[in-house]
Amino acid sequence: MERPKPQRLDKLIASTGKWSRREVRELVRRGRVTVDGRPARSAEDKADPETASILVDGQPLGYRRYTWLMLNKPAGVLSATEDGRGKTVLDLLPQELRRQGLFPVGRLDKDTEGLLLLTNEGGLAHALLSPKRHVDKVYYARAAGRLAEADRRALAAGLTLEDGLVCLPARLEILTSGETSEVLITLREGKFHQVKRMLAARGAPVLYLERVRMGCLDLDRSLPRGGFRFLTEEEMEKLRALV
Repeated sequence: MERPKPQRLDKLIASTGKWSRREVRELVRRGRVTVDGRPARSAEDKADPETASILVDGQPLGYRRYTWLMLNKPAGVLSATEDGRGKTVLDLLPQELRRQGLFPVGRLDKDTEGLLLLTNEGGLAHALLSPKRHVDKVYYARAAGRLAEADRRALAAGLTLEDGLVCLPARLEILTSGETSEVLITLREGKFHQVKRMLAARGAPVLYLERVRMGCLDLDRSLPRGGFRFLTEEEMEKLRALV
């Protein structure tokens, strides 16, 4: 990945989301910002964010070129940056992260829970979502109806839904089967309400849906609903290896 170029201090420090550019200029004016041990002279001075030691009030800046978060999405929250119809996933984040231009990597339905990635790195996000990549997404579903081997074969062959949508072959793993069935479904695409439409076509409407895996990343079960964490360097390396 190409190294970032030196950036103006006001832009660089404001990119953390903790201060606005106006606030950064005031911090510099008051001598509260140091670069490599010396007080910054101007907010317009440039610094290399990966090599310079930038401190604000004696604390390291904590610069990240891009931010990647794993969110355990709860039901009732929209996978959007803003929406007049209700609460969005960005509303679950602290203000300093909401200022960083984050957006969801793909979407989960309002009532679907589980793994959702948020980032401000457009290139990698779009590559992960590209139909050419076929990045696997795994869902746990609880459905009303008995799912059996015939349903597994039907999904593996690729369903054609009533509205004409031709689905790519999908993997159905049946965990329990009865009046209510529990399954894992692996998709290589992400059409609108696809899991719900596929299972409804097999006579088993979805009662509950949760995404448990995307590509190489499993949902971190230590995260409460609505909780999030930064991706680790190892996880980022695995994501980049997918594309």
